[in-house]
Amino acid sequence: MTRSVLVTGGAGFIGSHLCEKFIALGYKAVAVDNLITGNLKNIEALLGRPDFEWVRHDMSKPLEYPGSVDLVMHFASPASPVDYANFPIQTLKVGALGTHNALGIAKAKKAAFLLASTSEVYGDPLVHPQSEAYWGNVNPVGPRGVYDEAKRFAEAIAMAYHNVHGVDVKIVRIFNTFGPRMRLHDGRAIPEFIFRALRGEPLPVFGAGSQTRSFCFVDDLVEGILKLAFSKLNEPVNIGNPLEMTILELAQKILAMTGSSSRIEYRPLPTDDPKLRRPDITKARTRLGWEPGTTLDQGLEKTIRYFKENISAYAGKPTSEDVKKQ
Repeated sequence: MTRSVLVTGGAGFIGSHLCEKFIALGYKAVAVDNLITGNLKNIEALLGRPDFEWVRHDMSKPLEYPGSVDLVMHFASPASPVDYANFPIQTLKVGALGTHNALGIAKAKKAAFLLASTSEVYGDPLVHPQSEAYWGNVNPVGPRGVYDEAKRFAEAIAMAYHNVHGVDVKIVRIFNTFGPRMRLHDGRAIPEFIFRALRGEPLPVFGAGSQTRSFCFVDDLVEGILKLAFSKLNEPVNIGNPLEMTILELAQKILAMTGSSSRIEYRPLPTDDPKLRRPDITKARTRLGWEPGTTLDQGLEKTIRYFKENISAYAGKPTSEDVKKQ
């Protein structure tokens, strides 16, 4: 019998790549998405295939799925500061109720469960780089708190299901990831910079641009997630690229790679914006045998190409109503 994977958020950036990868491995992939930030274009090449199923559903509500499931991957969630501002309650609900419902499917189907958590559980870290042993520095009532705390709760309930019900739980803490299928104007640094550079618009850099991030190409991330999914680890694992750079350096690099004449526009630093972000991937290296293999330049070249191919159909900056329709 063909093994099957159910991916919540399956029409999203990372979820759609996971669906493709599992189909390539011989699985049937079931993509569940309410399209609040996902997009059917991400999975249009899979629609109609016998080894792919698309279910439009909000995971904040219970899902009765009739088929067999061997692995549940919970990736449904807004994942950009723009989205947190537009959909704060939806973000909290899919992190809490959505995770509960996804765990319920895994328990009922006797399936393994992989939770997409985030480096945001570390908040504005006081420890650098961040290892899985660090408990974080999160402002629960700040503008980013709806996402940070939703993911922290999701980790807690996932481990409770593992300890009480014996669900085979995996938790991946995803650091900044980029690549094709990101929304062209979703507020995160790389898509925002590429989008604006290609349109000749100013690149917004907050503060002095000295805050750091570490960027992992989506293909590398997917490989790390697969290694975790097939492992025996029932604990959080950082997956990301430890190559750290400032946001200003990133903006300058994208300007150079796109050949853009755009200027850098400095803006006030947002509340609770993390000053440092770099994963300690010792556990991933030693326990999973994983580390990223794509250079930043290689990943940016592929991402810039994707944006160039798709930007012509993009009329302008989206409003929150546009985001709701995607």
